[in-house]
Amino acid sequence: MSGFSKYGDITRVDTSGASQTTANQDRLGYSGVAASHKLMETDFQRANDYKSSIYQAANEYQIDPALIGAIASRESRVGAALVNGRGDQGNAFGLMQVDKRWHSPRGSFDSVEHLKQGTGILVDMIGDIKRKFPSWTKEQQLKGALAAYNMGPHIVRDYQNVDASTTGQDYSNDVIARAQWLKKKGF
Repeated sequence: MSGFSKYGDITRVDTSGASQTTANQDRLGYSGVAASHKLMETDFQRANDYKSSIYQAANEYQIDPALIGAIASRESRVGAALVNGRGDQGNAFGLMQVDKRWHSPRGSFDSVEHLKQGTGILVDMIGDIKRKFPSWTKEQQLKGALAAYNMGPHIVRDYQNVDASTTGQDYSNDVIARAQWLKKKGF
């Protein structure tokens, strides 16, 4: 797949990358796009291990597989941060950390079924943001949807401050930078 999906071209989304809070997960002495790239590089082999499953979910929803890999990296370090398939004090499930308070998790934590569920939730968020901000470009809507994937569409109030209420205040920027790195690696 190219950088383009029916939801926009991830290579054209502006990003400031990871905050220092997020970069501190790996004790990086820097933040920004370079930090997001390093975090994704650390998770690259695990993402590659799930590449076939990620591509199945991506093809079903016509979305760039690099986005799914980047979300799995951000949410669970592609499984490395999970305990018995769970994270967020047991409230979230799987590689993409589907929140059990809002959704009934499907499949095993690393299954195609789980990845399709997480990707479907992202696509739903794209629709919510598209309805909320119809004048935004597809790329802006995609970035807004990533923030909504993290905290819900109600937290997205404007594009300039899209991550103001997300985890680390950088969720969409970090995921986009990770996805762009994956795309450059041919993911």
